Amino acid sequence: MTDKSIDQIMRLAPVIPVIVIDRVEDAVPMAEALVAGGLPVLEVTLRTPAALDALTAMKAVKGAVVGAGTVLDPAMLNSAIHAGAEFIVSPGLTDTLGKAAVASGIPFLPGTANAGDIMRGMDLGLSRFKFFPAATSGGIPALKALVGPFGSARFCPTGGITPATAPEWLALDAVLCVGGSWVVPSGPLDPAKVEALAREAAALKLG
Repeated sequence: MTDKSIDQIMRLAPVIPVIVIDRVEDAVPMAEALVAGGLPVLEVTLRTPAALDALTAMKAVKGAVVGAGTVLDPAMLNSAIHAGAEFIVSPGLTDTLGKAAVASGIPFLPGTANAGDIMRGMDLGLSRFKFFPAATSGGIPALKALVGPFGSARFCPTGGITPATAPEWLALDAVLCVGGSWVVPSGPLDPAKVEALAREAAALKLG
């Protein structure tokens, strides 16, 4: 658990690395490289058998704020919290998961793609959302249209964001950060490359 709100977490860096990790032994050097590059907020997606152990290991890295992504239901939520997740990210929002996450008190960033999703979240008292999958859900024009009726909502677009398009997203007032998998390329871990990519991502300016 963390004493930071999801809003504070989203404002720590312009990019949240979306991490798919296969080897627990890569967890600490990967986290160290990302934090050294200026990206302290790490989303470990629960898509691999190594994910929960990797999340726990990354928490030992000084300066890292480690959360769980691809959380689909209350059971996964509980497993992530037990592993030490400091925030939760989901690809979508159901009443079951939303209520469980809110009741747990953990900072929660649910996925939304349309007005109904956002309204469901707001019914639960939420105002910070992931816009996912960003590139294929209408891109920047779609998010701009959604922002109109939901002026208090703030977003982390994720899905199809690249280093080239990230600045366009970050220029939107309603966008606090973006999620990106490009910072941690697939294949064998190269900490020096990850740190360099993280440094470039951390330098992306808002506005």
